[in-house]
Amino acid sequence: MNVIQLLFSFYKQKYLRRFYDLPAGLQSRQRSSDAFRDKIREMQSFFKLKVTGNLDDNTLDLMKQARCGVPDIGEYNHFPRHLKWPNNNVTFRILNYTPDLKKSDVDRAIRNALNVWADVTPLTFKKLYEGNADIMISFGSREHGDYNPFDGPNGLLAHAYPPGQGIGGDTHFDEDEDWTKDSSAYNLFIVAAHELGHALGMSHSSDAGALMYPVYSYSTGYPLSEDDIEGIQALYGPNPNQKRVKPKPDAPDKCDPMLSFDAVTELRGETIIFKDRFYWRIHPQMPEPEQTLIKSTWPSIPNKVDAAYENPEKDLVIIFSGIRMWALNGYNLVDGYPKYIHKLGLPKKIRKVDAAVHIRDTGKTLIFTDEDYWRYVVMRFFIFYSFILFFQCMQSIFPRYLYFFHEHIQYEYSYTSKKVIRILRTNSILNC
Repeated sequence: MNVIQLLFSFYKQKYLRRFYDLPAGLQSRQRSSDAFRDKIREMQSFFKLKVTGNLDDNTLDLMKQARCGVPDIGEYNHFPRHLKWPNNNVTFRILNYTPDLKKSDVDRAIRNALNVWADVTPLTFKKLYEGNADIMISFGSREHGDYNPFDGPNGLLAHAYPPGQGIGGDTHFDEDEDWTKDSSAYNLFIVAAHELGHALGMSHSSDAGALMYPVYSYSTGYPLSEDDIEGIQALYGPNPNQKRVKPKPDAPDKCDPMLSFDAVTELRGETIIFKDRFYWRIHPQMPEPEQTLIKSTWPSIPNKVDAAYENPEKDLVIIFSGIRMWALNGYNLVDGYPKYIHKLGLPKKIRKVDAAVHIRDTGKTLIFTDEDYWRYVVMRFFIFYSFILFFQCMQSIFPRYLYFFHEHIQYEYSYTSKKVIRILRTNSILNC
């Protein structure tokens, strides 16, 4: 085993010790191997990956992602269940500030993060400027005084301790990160809202759509999902004067028999499937589809994708949302976008695209809108067709076949024989 392999093996063991309580210093090689595989299974189960006990690509990808420093299992490792503050009036104090942002921006991010939880509970938060507060907030790097060191840029972003005396409730941010108030680096408001959830007694959620999911992702809008709201209200009850909030939808279950898709496309040999604010990535070398938030990969693309298609000759993927479209070169956004869909030549009355597909053999692209579809070559429309059977469907192209997705059914259509060959469940493409 070379030095790089040794370092990588150490990193994987450190990850499992920190987040999944992998015992250190097991006596025998067999016991060590068994414990390691058990903890990998535990991690895979938590993140809803295929449980194999092996370090497959999906598992390794998750280990590399920036995340919270609080363990995913064990109720904060050694703390009892259902830790909460004994009263609803909680104090906080910001001990120091990051130089990455103005003090007023930090104050606003922390206050807004606390308000996220106050909106749905009876909790109120009072800021102190001296003395001890329930929640002491600070920025530090590496070893910063709690014997729970950070690891430099990326990796661990922050951690917080559950309610209690002393260090209980304290919330620490890694100063080696680049903190921002937008999507250009790590958004302080999003990380603070997550960490302050821990400071109020919340543990990690395995729902990728929840704020309390351990892996960082950028998104806009109201940050709490139903899962987050149910969790915090189980501790403190609902806010008697609760504002009307619209929780973010939970992450879609790929094996839900009634699952429908928003859009499907290929991207350099991978299949990308959009649903709500998520997408699944399917690759021939990946044992299971990987689910990710759209905003984690493409912060400037809306959470709702209506249609998408790949033009492999130009190495472009076109994404449609409402009356605008975006172009991707690989996973990078092409300069000059978004553009209006009418730049393609669509009539002004068209307000959204329902589906799109590029047929490689003919070089033609089909755009579906309501009961019609449009066909063009080299971005110039030249034939109009009426198309009624599969209106409002999503589709993907494979050699010699079109796949039409309508609600929870997909139709395999041969464009050479011009007929439907098979009818399948929509999520059969996701190994369900």
